[in-house]
Amino acid sequence: MFQAGSGVMSSLLGIPYFLLYFAVGAAIMALFIIVYIRVTPHDEFALIRAGNFTASMALSGTIIGFAIPLSKALAQAVSIPDLLVWAFAAFIVQLLTYGILRLLMRDLTRMIETNTAAAGTLLAAGSIASGMLNAAAMSL
Repeated sequence: MFQAGSGVMSSLLGIPYFLLYFAVGAAIMALFIIVYIRVTPHDEFALIRAGNFTASMALSGTIIGFAIPLSKALAQAVSIPDLLVWAFAAFIVQLLTYGILRLLMRDLTRMIETNTAAAGTLLAAGSIASGMLNAAAMSL
């Protein structure tokens, strides 16, 4: 049924690389979330636990906005150091996006804390849009 050198066998040989890159990607994602929630003045998880939809929407959009270029970095990386370079670029773009939106809307934190959906929508959309642009701009 399966011959040596067949597509299935070749795929099975790639499992260790999949596991390595997946683990590194998951660790980068976790690190990003930890850093991001420390950068923001509001406590996303406390707000979300209290049922604040706006905080959930804003954080979800930011996570997606980071995951888009991170997935591109994972797909194109030729090594773990290469992956880290592109992930760092995505990291910086997302933090800058938050900073710019906060400058444009000085009361962004208050609006998120008071569950004003417009603020969460703007932050989510800005984060996703910057993530898409970031991923599209990545090249080797």
